[in-house]
Amino acid sequence: MLSVLRVHLPSDIPIVGCEISPYVLIRHPDKTVSTEDVPENLPLHGCFLRYKWYRIQSDKKVAICSVHPSEQATLQCLGCVKAKLPVAKSYHCTTKCFSDAWQHHRVLHERAASAVNENGNEEEDIYGRFNNTTSGINNNNNNNNTNGQAVANGTTYPATVTQRNGGEIWFEVGRFKTYTPTAEDIGHVLKFECVVVDLETKSPVGQASTILTSRVIPAPSPSPRRLISVTNADVAGHLDTSSGTFSVLSYNVLCDAYATSDLYGYCPSWALSWPYRRQNLLREIVGYLADIVCLQEVQSDHFEEFFAPELDKHGYQALFKRRTAEVQNGNNQTIDGCATFFRRDRFSHVKKYEVEFNKAAQSLTDALVPNAQKKTALNRLVKDNVALIVVLEAKFGNQGVDTLGKRQLVCVANTHVNVQHELKDVKLWQVHTLLKGLEKIAASADIPMLVCGDFNSVPGSAPHALLAIGKVDSMHPDLAVDPLGILRPDTKLTHTLPLVSAYSSFARIGYEQQKKRVDPNTNEPLFTNCTRDFIGTLDYIFYSADSLTVESLLELLDEDSLRKDTALPSPEWSSDHIALLAEFRCKPRVRR
Repeated sequence: MLSVLRVHLPSDIPIVGCEISPYVLIRHPDKTVSTEDVPENLPLHGCFLRYKWYRIQSDKKVAICSVHPSEQATLQCLGCVKAKLPVAKSYHCTTKCFSDAWQHHRVLHERAASAVNENGNEEEDIYGRFNNTTSGINNNNNNNNTNGQAVANGTTYPATVTQRNGGEIWFEVGRFKTYTPTAEDIGHVLKFECVVVDLETKSPVGQASTILTSRVIPAPSPSPRRLISVTNADVAGHLDTSSGTFSVLSYNVLCDAYATSDLYGYCPSWALSWPYRRQNLLREIVGYLADIVCLQEVQSDHFEEFFAPELDKHGYQALFKRRTAEVQNGNNQTIDGCATFFRRDRFSHVKKYEVEFNKAAQSLTDALVPNAQKKTALNRLVKDNVALIVVLEAKFGNQGVDTLGKRQLVCVANTHVNVQHELKDVKLWQVHTLLKGLEKIAASADIPMLVCGDFNSVPGSAPHALLAIGKVDSMHPDLAVDPLGILRPDTKLTHTLPLVSAYSSFARIGYEQQKKRVDPNTNEPLFTNCTRDFIGTLDYIFYSADSLTVESLLELLDEDSLRKDTALPSPEWSSDHIALLAEFRCKPRVRR
């Protein structure tokens, strides 16, 4: 007979909207063990496994601290109640918690008051509309249920009630191996039960194995990031896609393989887990309503199993380029890459180019490096980095654009440049190689260019200079690192694309709050990456200024607001990078 050896939960803390998938170890009659599922329609040895989930229904509903969601709340901010803010944001576990959080908490009151004064009601931000509940999902469970049934995960069950020790009452909420907590579960303990059942008699064989969770907590929801107009038009936090504008999002989502407690020990383990982060990232990405989405550090299996199918539900077509695996050995499914998505109702796919810097390195060494040095050169240059270039055709009109009767094309490059700080020559060579490829595309067609990604290069570095001003000064200190001579002569380090950084627009407008978050020396954000050990800008959206204008930008984040959780990632933000988003308008074509 089958028997259950043990059950285990991947995380101690269940979160609303994040699927719980227990680990169940079973023993077969031949004494071998496995973790395979044994449903009733695929029995083994005349048995199958039956699962049930229960929720303990205490007399008292437990409120959860908004700052420390694993702690029970002991006080409530009445200012939040008066301002009609989401009630979950009003709870705190201690007076010290409330005092420490006040600097950031008061901003919620100020925003609510400002929204009421300006609009007569609370304004709807492009990310805020995805956070109307504490869970970020619609919940219809039991609210209108009067027939004695429980509804969980889309399935209706009889409201099984069992008395337990101490008079606790357990409600059955699920009959599958996995369970996704709902808002009804907040503050309550869940119980998972697994038992071997005889196929013929349908009777349990032996004792059921059970395990309890801690109390369910709501998914933390960050304050909405607003869209800021950088023109005279007032976008008021909304994307205007009716008059020919389109928006582009660039975001390094932090590959799960790199999201370890060793690197990010300050982030709670439950908030670092992939089941939690994937839902939080999806909620954020979808909430931005971007027409084109460029993601970096997308794990291969997560692209196939999560990002592509989930974003497909929201109308996006997906393209992916996995990093090459010459250096990064191991399971190909865990190798990350660049993923580009576009809304099918706004664009159609014309062409895709894949850039493998490893192949470019091989060509370079064959042409320039003596045979005796080729192995050394390849060891330095081959780093598995890639770029994905996509040519799209717009399905929307633009005032003045179509006057020549031509198709409106857009070329979008998405890349993740080598991370190693000491390889300054490799970073610059990769960026130069990408730009030369884009130059060839630009020469073959009159087409606007967008260059997005994580360039692992700070403002003022040689790669940034090449992107932003089209050349690198011969005295730039980064050029001193060139052991292979691949950067000489330095006069070749140029390109002709009229690229401008989208976020430099914040330095030119009178929006003082955003100016404070921009470096006046470089006109770039003060940071796009914020960890305990590093803070700085590594991510950019560059655009061709001769054919595109920036209409609006997603507001930048304030460092102080992130430091309350030490750094990124955090329960609110699930990557160590922040998302960048720019809304563009195509300039009218000039007849040549």
